[in-house]
Amino acid sequence: MNWSKKLLNVPVLGAITKRIASMKVNHDAMNIAEHFTQFLQPEFANTDELRDEVFRIRHNVYCEELAYEKIKDGGKEQDEFDAQSIFAMIKHKPSDTYTSCVRVVKSANETELLPIEKYCLDSIQNKELHPSNFPRHEIAEISRLAVKAEFRRRKTDKFKGSAVGTINEPTYSETELRCFPFIAIGLYMAAAAMGMETGVKHVYVMMEPRLARSMKFVGINYIQLGEAIDYHGLRAPYYINATIFMEDLSPGFKCLYKAIAKDICKNLSLVK
Repeated sequence: MNWSKKLLNVPVLGAITKRIASMKVNHDAMNIAEHFTQFLQPEFANTDELRDEVFRIRHNVYCEELAYEKIKDGGKEQDEFDAQSIFAMIKHKPSDTYTSCVRVVKSANETELLPIEKYCLDSIQNKELHPSNFPRHEIAEISRLAVKAEFRRRKTDKFKGSAVGTINEPTYSETELRCFPFIAIGLYMAAAAMGMETGVKHVYVMMEPRLARSMKFVGINYIQLGEAIDYHGLRAPYYINATIFMEDLSPGFKCLYKAIAKDICKNLSLVK
């Protein structure tokens, strides 16, 4: 056990150390929020052209890079759930390049299953938070999150904190490199904004447990509903709602969420 962990186990010193750590995280979060909005632009994909860009990003990541799906002739990755989904993207402002995308799969009735219901229903062991307990129009799933390879971290990335972020160091400034790791977090925040704005109250996601642990760092505490299974890698079912989402966000990350929600909701008012 290293010295910092030992300090955390001493009652008085542990409380002080945790407080200092919390202050530092919040200070860093304020900086991240400022830099994120300087270099990155969340957008609601409200046109056919933007949705096509979503499908191209997904094809690049899910078909060409990860080989989770077969290569498509048109270079666009789509599935049966896209028709009942809304989409968000994040653009890198200086290069005018879309970095990533995510969708929120909704359900209007019993015939519109969520992906987790169709493929992973048995993995949900928490009966209290089972999707069948809630009205169909109040449930949704965050799905098909994809970040282009050039905006993700290499093992050789020297910038501390770039766990999910970028790679092309000669192309981007150090400030940009420090905020790129939070593209994935930004996507989850964009998905949360889309869900809340359109009346969703209960959200599900199949997620790597490692990513769920990382999300706790910023105060997003997903509830794990069952054991991890092999589903495009080791993934487990998780649940969150608006109260849980907002409850533990630090002021810095709340600032980031508000900025993202403002951008996402500009063109979302007509979607219900």
